[in-house]
Amino acid sequence: MAIDSDVLVVGGGMAAITAAIAAAREGADVRLVSHKASTLRQASGLIDALGYVPATEPAKPLREGPPTAGRELDRDEWPDPEGPLADPFEAVDRLPESHPYRTVGADALREGLDLFDDLAGDAYRGSHTDNNALLPTFGGSVKPTARYPAAAEAGLASDDRPALIVGFRSLTEYDARAFAGRLEAAGVPFDVAGAEVEFAEAFRADTKVTRIAKALDHDEAIDGVPAREALAKAVAPHLHDAVDEAGGVERVERVGFPAFLGDDRGDAVRAELADRLGADVFEIPMGPPSLPGLRLEDRLYDALDDEGVRFETGNPVVGVETEADGAVETVAVDRKGRETPYGADAFVLATGGLVGKGLDSDREGVSEPVFGLHVEQPADRYEWFVDDAFGDQPYARFGVRIGEDGRALDADGDAAYENVFAAGGIVGGADAAREKSASGVSLATGIVAGRQAATEATK
Repeated sequence: MAIDSDVLVVGGGMAAITAAIAAAREGADVRLVSHKASTLRQASGLIDALGYVPATEPAKPLREGPPTAGRELDRDEWPDPEGPLADPFEAVDRLPESHPYRTVGADALREGLDLFDDLAGDAYRGSHTDNNALLPTFGGSVKPTARYPAAAEAGLASDDRPALIVGFRSLTEYDARAFAGRLEAAGVPFDVAGAEVEFAEAFRADTKVTRIAKALDHDEAIDGVPAREALAKAVAPHLHDAVDEAGGVERVERVGFPAFLGDDRGDAVRAELADRLGADVFEIPMGPPSLPGLRLEDRLYDALDDEGVRFETGNPVVGVETEADGAVETVAVDRKGRETPYGADAFVLATGGLVGKGLDSDREGVSEPVFGLHVEQPADRYEWFVDDAFGDQPYARFGVRIGEDGRALDADGDAAYENVFAAGGIVGGADAAREKSASGVSLATGIVAGRQAATEATK
């Protein structure tokens, strides 16, 4: 006997969770199955909508001035990407027609962000405006993003108060002085300095940031001193390290730390540090494992539970059974070597793209392994990429095509199955890394796919 539900969502990331909750709020009985742990824990915790409009091929060839008159531009001569964007919604119409935002519409992005705001509550900022915020990131760049953790709020790049960036000598992958230098080079409107301090040395060299966060949560003793006090004492001597434009030394008004300032009690950790330092405290998203990502994952999976969505992780979908009319009846889920049928009236595929392993690739091409959905791609492999490693790579847009209702399409543009929808990175048409649009695409396509799947299941 199959394990049945109205809607079955395959995947475990932002798009899958969005689709599952959207379907549940439409009254559907929803189950979510994922093969691997969510990629949210590897992400920055920032929610990007659209930061840049990527370079696109000019509509007309050059007509003026030899030697270029009348010829098409080479790809490396295309206009530079536009951005960073102040208003992501205003720029949607300038994206390629194949982009998911053009397919499902800017309103879907807005509704997806509204759903995220409801789920995130007071843990996130940015819902008061349509405009992007500019946040410093681990690499020292400034990133346009639509929503950001409350823990990062005091670090906004639009804030002109002097800032100190704190690093730790034992965390060699995070160089605070180089970070501050890159921020200055990016043209931030504030004086910034970096300082390396001793604190993390109290832990083993291979200690993860999650362990340091727990020590701050519980204010564990570090050489006989409570952890929060010890951290504040290490940083305090550097609060006059910022240098103003006239060459004078000034006291910083905000201090940025790697994102490990507590987990369950992060608000209390930041508040005590701010009180001891006499300056606002903020976190800067780091590479994986990402505490902001882990915090977000916990909050979203709690939301699944609250909405009555049943979910399980570690079980891949390995087969599909269809009905006579071509609709999918069940999928086979591998549960520790035993294939179990899971039935539903509608299915949402949200397994991610090439990076998330939702798409397979080899010398024969790129394929979608769960439902065997069509993936648009040039037949000539040399057209998959360009020589410029930072250029507009065609493979970045590979994925499954969807209709305006989120239904997965075949090579002819017809529904591949009447009851299969797709959302997130598996959907083609967006270069999410260059555009800074990954979360937004997941939210917009997820909410459309979830709602339509619920409609399909209950009609």
